[in-house]
Amino acid sequence: MTRPSEDDLIARYFAPLAGEAGLGLRDDAACLSPKPAHDVVVTTDALVESVHFLPGDRPASIARKALGVNVSDLAAKGADPTGFVLSLALPDDWTEDWLADFVRGLAEAAADFSCPLLGGDTVKTHGPLTLSVTALGEVPAGRMVRRTTARIGDAICVTGTIGDSALGLALRLSPDWADDLTPVERRHLADRYLHPQPRHRLAEALRSHATAAMDVSDGLAGDLAKLMRASGASAVVELAQLPLSAAARKAVDLRPALLDTVVTGGDDYEILCTVSPSRLDSLRKEADSIGIPIAVIGQVVSGDDLPAFRLGESERRFHDGSYAHF
Repeated sequence: MTRPSEDDLIARYFAPLAGEAGLGLRDDAACLSPKPAHDVVVTTDALVESVHFLPGDRPASIARKALGVNVSDLAAKGADPTGFVLSLALPDDWTEDWLADFVRGLAEAAADFSCPLLGGDTVKTHGPLTLSVTALGEVPAGRMVRRTTARIGDAICVTGTIGDSALGLALRLSPDWADDLTPVERRHLADRYLHPQPRHRLAEALRSHATAAMDVSDGLAGDLAKLMRASGASAVVELAQLPLSAAARKAVDLRPALLDTVVTGGDDYEILCTVSPSRLDSLRKEADSIGIPIAVIGQVVSGDDLPAFRLGESERRFHDGSYAHF
């Protein structure tokens, strides 16, 4: 059977996903007009098979993750998504069934995140499946939430729960340690790894109340260190205040060594932010109104040391606090 051409693939699979600015994917570029008095925020992430996802992952899950990790970056900047472009390098053994499932997942994610397709490129590769998403968002002029503006005395907060995705990946790679978890608990951890939940609905509250923010993509300890380094400060975190799901808490209770995985593992895609104590109640109230939990886990302090993570009388600083490509 003859495979469709690139033009056929675009018309059949991707054009139906295009937003108005994508011009039906019939042109060489999209055309966007930002809202008056707004800045454009741009972010990009590449995903490579066997690095960012496993070869057996469902195509729809890969698509959702590819878009979700970028929308998470926008959310941490207080930006509302406006669209994305996709570059997709398909390996030699790709099939139309695989592509159809990928596009189904992409369409669902684009609708859920209010982030339509604007364009992109589809090519063939002799290497592993590789895809890159560039997402665009908008913020009122001058209101992007930066990494560099945390202040000493700010509360350190995270949304949702931490460590589920890292445990979900560990479960995929070596499931023996999870024999004592229930099927429901194992499914929860696996789902958090496969399907990030970007906190895009929190964008407005973050730009109103957060002093600094980023998303937790490479690991809480390492990402917090990046945030503090950019702001010229340090931090103290109380591990007892770390928000854990029931599944993660049970896993750590059964095997305390997994706490390191929780703190340093990546792919949480929760929001890590700093907030003035005077704005904390307002942020919590707005987050509660849209069903996003926020936990206070520590405080910004002076200094240039790595963040200190305290548990009872003990204190640790994680020198390898996150995933690193290099």
